[in-house]
Amino acid sequence: MNSRRRFLETMQYGTPDRAPYFEEGIRDEVLRAWHSQGLPSSVDVSKLFPSDRHEEIQTDLDPDPSLKRWPESPKDLDDLIHALDPDDSKRFPKKWKKQIRTWQNRDHVLMLRVHRGFFQSVGVKEWSRFIDIMYLIADDRQLLMDMLRIHNEFAAELADRVLEQVQVDAAVFSEPIGGNDRPLLSPRLYEEMVLPCYEPLLKVLQRHQVETIIFRTYANAKVLIPTIMKWGFNCLWACEVNLDEMDYLDLRQRFGQNLRLIGGIDLDSLRKDKEAIRKEVEEKLPPLLEQGGYIPVADGRVREDVPFENYRFYRKLLEKMILDTKRI
Repeated sequence: MNSRRRFLETMQYGTPDRAPYFEEGIRDEVLRAWHSQGLPSSVDVSKLFPSDRHEEIQTDLDPDPSLKRWPESPKDLDDLIHALDPDDSKRFPKKWKKQIRTWQNRDHVLMLRVHRGFFQSVGVKEWSRFIDIMYLIADDRQLLMDMLRIHNEFAAELADRVLEQVQVDAAVFSEPIGGNDRPLLSPRLYEEMVLPCYEPLLKVLQRHQVETIIFRTYANAKVLIPTIMKWGFNCLWACEVNLDEMDYLDLRQRFGQNLRLIGGIDLDSLRKDKEAIRKEVEEKLPPLLEQGGYIPVADGRVREDVPFENYRFYRKLLEKMILDTKRI
């Protein structure tokens, strides 16, 4: 069974030959550290530790040209509209037509990132802009929602054009909405202000029969999960968060098979020792693997502070558990 079929079967609670395994890629600085620890430089790590290949289409969702000043009143909204032009061919990845032909007969997982999240879509890249947005929520929420609407209609048009040309296996909403403590927006505010603006995108995905809609968050977004599920999100991918707060076993018990899960392995355990790794993997994974709808992967990209011996032990243990665990 190839990686694409394995992913689709897993997300549909079908009969994959095994659970998929994703890896976010090993960076050069990590390899240099591992070479100093005894990994031969001639060894191809991707062959030593094979994973299911997944690729993510990323269209350019930023204003172009960059806005010198974000809208401060309704009369400024035209500048945002002009800077978000879906007819600009530079919005699509390089060699787009060639890529489309390549993807037609692929055997790997192809995802489409359709959104970069609430804060980034309204220009939050530094502290001062974040403060501006907080004031807008209190003082002129309609202007903020107009900006969101414009951005999301643009993102929906881009997604529609991609999906007219290529069938993807999942859509990804990237949502860096807070930190390890909680999201910076309450569930009520998120549902009243943000999710209605995502509706054009969600309708495009529904029309093109994209079944797996991933909420990829970099925050403790547990309180938002019931809300986002009402709007059609059916998969959670939590990255670089406190997994005690976003415990996947607890989430599966609470939300059942309606919420697919990607991730859930605490990267910090790989920094410790083999016993910590064994505890993390053997306690968390068996129930999730048995139930299906789950792809195990560390909750962040492996960095140079993860020793090679720890990573090797982790991958071998993970491989054994994936192969040995049978679906219920």
